[in-house]
Amino acid sequence: MLASAVFFTAMITFIKILGTEFPAPLQVFYRQAAALVFLSPWIVRQGIRVFATTRPLMLVFRSSGGTLGLMLANYAYQQLPLAVANALSFTRALWIAPLALLLLGERLDAARLGATIVGFGGILMILGWDLQQPSALWPSLAGLGSAFLFAFTITGGKVMTRDHSLMTLMAWATVLGTMFALPPSLYVWRWPTATQFILLVLMGLAATLNQACFFKGLQRGDASAIAPVDYVRLVLAIIVGFFLFSEVPSWTSLAGAAIVVGSALFLAWREHSIGVRAAEAAEAEATSL
Repeated sequence: MLASAVFFTAMITFIKILGTEFPAPLQVFYRQAAALVFLSPWIVRQGIRVFATTRPLMLVFRSSGGTLGLMLANYAYQQLPLAVANALSFTRALWIAPLALLLLGERLDAARLGATIVGFGGILMILGWDLQQPSALWPSLAGLGSAFLFAFTITGGKVMTRDHSLMTLMAWATVLGTMFALPPSLYVWRWPTATQFILLVLMGLAATLNQACFFKGLQRGDASAIAPVDYVRLVLAIIVGFFLFSEVPSWTSLAGAAIVVGSALFLAWREHSIGVRAAEAAEAEATSL
């Protein structure tokens, strides 16, 4: 999940550099197409069996919702400061925990719920900047809509990792994502320059690595427990926004980021402690037998 946060930050950096010259649907199409090219050798090597699934409708639903979510997210990252757009994306944490409870049967105890609420409180502090600006309204709504869609796709991804390989999930997401992104991109089509092409390829590579690491994180841990670890990318966005785009965060934003990261670190430490205690208990029981 930490590696995913690093690659995600690299991806949104390229989105920001490319700017509005490449509208969000077109950026998403180039990103998905580049990812498809990167994954093609593995897909060809495994053949048609890589697409074997017993739940194609869920995969189609995840890909369609994920593609729309990406377009909304790209628009938000183009128009808003990176830290603010990241903060909006983390509102998905409000949905992941209850969805994980309802769809996955994961236990939602007081500590998890409390850490999620505290983390969201930090996000509200980051959003202390003036959202009354007319130019910020639609990008902010896009960021919130994207977070809502990603909450479903992340929880659905956790369900699929139980009986699908990482390569199968990546193949479906990339192929369907490219198909779903093509029609809207044709309305705003333009060919990139050599420099823009390189940036688009790098964006696609970063997106692919981000997705692979994220799926692996979902595969290894509870969705509602590992999601807060992703908050680290909020700090990375503040750093990148400051040094590359001269985006100076307010003290409120920095305080909110500290709260968000603190809640993530608390949950990571708590889950690790629970795992250690469970292992020690199992070992003690085996020794007594």
